[in-house]
Amino acid sequence: MSTLPGLSRRRRRGPGAAPYLMAAPAVLLFIAFFLIPIGYAIWLSLHAMRVRGRGLGVRTEVFVGMENYLTAITDSAMYEALVRMLAYGVIMVPVTMGLALSFALMLDVPRAGLKGFSRLSIFLPYAVPGVIASVLWGFTYLPAVSPVHRASAEAGLPAPDFFGDVSIYFSIANIAVWGSVGFTMVVLYTALRAMPAEIYEAAKIDGASEWQIAWKIKIPLLAPALVMTSVFSLIGMLQVFSEPNTVKSMTNAITPDWVPLMRIYQQGFIENDIYLSAATSVLLALVTVALSLAALAVFRFRARRSS
Repeated sequence: MSTLPGLSRRRRRGPGAAPYLMAAPAVLLFIAFFLIPIGYAIWLSLHAMRVRGRGLGVRTEVFVGMENYLTAITDSAMYEALVRMLAYGVIMVPVTMGLALSFALMLDVPRAGLKGFSRLSIFLPYAVPGVIASVLWGFTYLPAVSPVHRASAEAGLPAPDFFGDVSIYFSIANIAVWGSVGFTMVVLYTALRAMPAEIYEAAKIDGASEWQIAWKIKIPLLAPALVMTSVFSLIGMLQVFSEPNTVKSMTNAITPDWVPLMRIYQQGFIENDIYLSAATSVLLALVTVALSLAALAVFRFRARRSS
C-alpha cells in the first residue's frame, strides 16, 4: 500500500520541536525558581561582609570560602535546635502515619457509611494554612481563653499546661498532625482504591475477616505509598517553622531559635548575617536530602524483605 510522499517525509523527520516547546515553560520555571535561588544561596554562603580601610572604613563583600560553613557547624544553638526538632519529629511522624493509615483503612471498609463526608472532614484541615492553624490552636492552649482550661475549672480538675517544658512538644506536634493527616490519608486511600477487588474477594472466600484482610493484605500492598508518605512526613519534620514561630509570641517555652529554620531566620533577619544564614540553609538542605534518601533506602529494604 503506497503512502503519500509528504506524509512519509514528516514521519521520518519525527515530532520536531513540539515536545521541547511544551516542556520549555516547566524547564524555565524550574531554573528560575529552583536552580537560581539555590545557586545564589551557595554564592552567598561563600562570602561575608568585611570592613576595609582605616577609621570608619568601608563595608565590602569579600570571598571567605568555607568560613561560614565552619561557623555554622560549630554553632551550639543549631545543635540544640536539631535536638528539639528530633523530639518534635518523634511525636509528629508516627502519629501522622498511624492516624492516616487507620483512617484510610476504615474508609476502605465496604460497610463504612458517610464516606464522602468523612473524607472531606479529615482532609479539610490540610487546606488551612499553617499560620492560621497555629493561631487557632494557640487560642485553645492559652489559659486565659482556652475552652479546655475553662472546662477543667468547672469540673474541678487541674488545668493542663500546654506550654510546659515537655508538653510544648506535644502541643506543636498536635498542630502539625492536625494539618497533615488529611493529605497523607488521601494518598493512602487512593492507593487502596486502586488495588484489585478480586484479592479481597478471594480472601473473604477463604474466611478472612476485615481485620485480617487489612493486616495481611492491604498494609503490605500499601508499602510503596507508605514509603512515599513517610518520606514526606520526615521532610515536613525538617521544615517545621510556621507552627512554633507563630506560637512563640504566646509563651516563653519557645525560644527564637527553637528549631533549625527558626535559627536560620534568626541569623539572617534578626542578627542580619545573611551569609551565615545561607551557609546554614545549604547545610540543612544537604541534611534533608541525606535523611530523605536514607529513609527511602531503609523503607525500600524493609518492603523488599516483607514481600
